[in-house]
Amino acid sequence: MISDEALMLEFQGGSHPAFEQLFARYRGPLYGFFRRRLNGDQRAEDLTQETLVAVIRASARYEPKALVRTYFYSIAMNLLAAERRKQFRDSPPGVLAPEAVTNDAPDAALWIRQALEKLDDSEREILMLREYEQLSYAEIAELMKLPVNTVRSRLFRSRMALKGHLEPERKLTDAAAVGEVAEGAKLTRAEGEAI
Repeated sequence: MISDEALMLEFQGGSHPAFEQLFARYRGPLYGFFRRRLNGDQRAEDLTQETLVAVIRASARYEPKALVRTYFYSIAMNLLAAERRKQFRDSPPGVLAPEAVTNDAPDAALWIRQALEKLDDSEREILMLREYEQLSYAEIAELMKLPVNTVRSRLFRSRMALKGHLEPERKLTDAAAVGEVAEGAKLTRAEGEAI
């Protein structure tokens, strides 16, 4: 399999099949990147396309100093930041732009999404880049323009904070389950006394 960097260099040289391979490799991951952050299918698709168009336009300036994956995600992060600024600017004063809510997500996914929203923006982004996009510490450091050790410490803190936000949900679920078991036991005793 040809590396992403070799494909990008071939594309710079005018190879359209090389870009088609890059497109096939990155379209899904980029769509997921935007989908998880914007919760809107159509806008995520639009921004995925904008990212790939930006890659085409800037291909002449690409230098193989970093991984192609980091290059793609840096463009995606810039477009995401512009999208968030636009949403903020277009929303009424004092009201944040509403994000589309998906009701088809299972309860656990909703709990995780809600817990992620409670994290600090930079810690949430580092956690999502690591866990969802599967970027290395070095790639995250390059994208966020942070030292690798800062990425590691923020990732650790964000995982602990996420765990803390998820614990109350688990305790409520466990308490509800214990209550249901106790209620079931009462019915069983009542049935036993009736016999």
